[in-house]
Amino acid sequence: MTVLAAGAALACVAHGEGPTVIRVHARKFTFTPDKITLKRGVPVVLELTGQDILMGFSIPDFNVRADVVPGQTVRLALTPDKTGTFDFLCDIFCGSGHETMNGTLTVT
Repeated sequence: MTVLAAGAALACVAHGEGPTVIRVHARKFTFTPDKITLKRGVPVVLELTGQDILMGFSIPDFNVRADVVPGQTVRLALTPDKTGTFDFLCDIFCGSGHETMNGTLTVT
């Protein structure tokens, strides 16, 4: 098993046992990690958790979104099909500071 750092989060990769899992935690008003780097064509699963209130997670350029419910884990499958730098963001108003709740996805 290989462990990769993705910002402040750790993704565990079990070779030959499915996609990489990247854990993303949402809380007022930040995602951890807020920078994620992926490889084009390599499938990943984003495991989203939250602790405060209902939030959203959206990567508009990949047509990916989910509600992040406190206390639950949401799994989103993603296989990036293009390279570049893309934004992810909270798309459910979660209070004053919501506008700064975003991050960057880089696909190489």
